[in-house]
Amino acid sequence: MIRRSNDIAALERAIGHTFDDRKLLTEALTHSSASDSVSNERLEFLGDRVLGLVIAQALVARYPHESEGALAPRLNDLVRRETLAVVAEALDVGGHMKMARSESQSGGRRKQGMLADAMEAIIAAVFLDAGLQAARDVILDAWRPHLDAQDAAPIDAKTALQEWAQGRGLPLPVYDVLGREGPDHNPRFRVCVSLSTGERAEGSDNSKRAAQQAAATALLAVLEQRA
Repeated sequence: MIRRSNDIAALERAIGHTFDDRKLLTEALTHSSASDSVSNERLEFLGDRVLGLVIAQALVARYPHESEGALAPRLNDLVRRETLAVVAEALDVGGHMKMARSESQSGGRRKQGMLADAMEAIIAAVFLDAGLQAARDVILDAWRPHLDAQDAAPIDAKTALQEWAQGRGLPLPVYDVLGREGPDHNPRFRVCVSLSTGERAEGSDNSKRAAQQAAATALLAVLEQRA
């Protein structure tokens, strides 16, 4: 028990926030495989919104002359699951997570999706424990390297694929939703993107837009290999 307390204290130091209610942090670190009654899914839902708000506000302040069209890919790059997972790894979130033994043995502590979900849940836990300013401080500190790295607005995969097609005189890529799985609070969409030349690829994520981005990324990788 003492070791667990020390572990939590180490994570608190890493994220830069000491909890008044540590049960919130414990919940944020609990994967659904570890408990039938408590998991971080509800906190993940809230943390996603808090992160989006804080990063959007930071980008508006940081780039006062950029249009919405330029800010949107910056935001998408900073709140995507890959970035969340990188931030979580830097804080050693995986090492503190509670999950079923089978999940841990299958590499759960290093799975991108689980790390991203836990990071969003931690953000929500900070928000509920101490308010928006505390959550903003944690987010901006953890995301500073990623914010600083955005010297130029990143081109999202959908835009890059569209430009690839237009540059070759082809019609725009077509996106089709192939299916939807999971509960309403945590859906999983599967999307296919295709070109008039016959190339196609699939992607999946928790929103249609993110699934389209995943599919576009997969197709760009195919096209790059053929180039």
